[in-house]
Amino acid sequence: MKPEMIDAALAANVASALVEDIGNGDISAALIPHDKQAVARIITREDMVMAGMPWVEATFLSVDRELVLQWQVKEGQVVPAGTELLRISGRARSLLTAERSALNFLQTLSATATHTHALVQMLAGTKARLLDTRKTLPGLRIAQKYAVRVGGGMNHRLGLYDAFLIKENHIMAAGSIAAAISAARAYASDRLVEVEVENLDELALAIAAKADRIMLDNFSLEDMCTAVQLAAGDIPLEASGNVNHETIRGIAETGVDYISLGTITKDIRAIDLSMRLIEQG
Repeated sequence: MKPEMIDAALAANVASALVEDIGNGDISAALIPHDKQAVARIITREDMVMAGMPWVEATFLSVDRELVLQWQVKEGQVVPAGTELLRISGRARSLLTAERSALNFLQTLSATATHTHALVQMLAGTKARLLDTRKTLPGLRIAQKYAVRVGGGMNHRLGLYDAFLIKENHIMAAGSIAAAISAARAYASDRLVEVEVENLDELALAIAAKADRIMLDNFSLEDMCTAVQLAAGDIPLEASGNVNHETIRGIAETGVDYISLGTITKDIRAIDLSMRLIEQG
């Protein structure tokens, strides 16, 4: 992802979150004197991989440019439960108004990075790389794909526009695997052309048509091993389907180049975080 793409998504995410939460004003924060100063700290109640610092910073500073943020950890750092992540000082009203939106970003993106990191660790010693998918939370695709990278994973295509992924219905409509690949080359020769296959016969056709990458959809481990032999290292292979903590190591050991799964972005459990005021002035 290009930095400008991340910046644009970040700005849109934060603006949307604050409009959604604040509406025409934070009536609870209005109970606090405007000039009341405070210091708050955010801690994690569980082990996690830190991710989402740009979104957190933008949220607090969009509410109040005079807030001072002091990070106690680094992006991508593995931190244990009880760790202080961030200390913020400034107007108490501002701290409380920004709190929920900032924590929503932090707990969601850190959860994505944490889940990704755990699976990446399970691939150690193999050549397989972990890929995300388009199964992301609505409106947070760029943010979650950023978090996947923080957790040590790699990004698959960002959307329907930056790479071809030719699936069963595309093949049926085009007439054949070869016809679909040929049409893709003619339409946009600079884009990656990946083909999803469901058996070894389709794999042979995709290899013959010179796809850039081939996705093995729900292949058995035995068929994956055969596929690796047939591809002979000439075309990268991606395994997809039935990937979880129990199966991912065995899949990686077949020799595939990539393993993709949607759970690292769509089935995450938010990290348990807490923000507390520790000083008032």
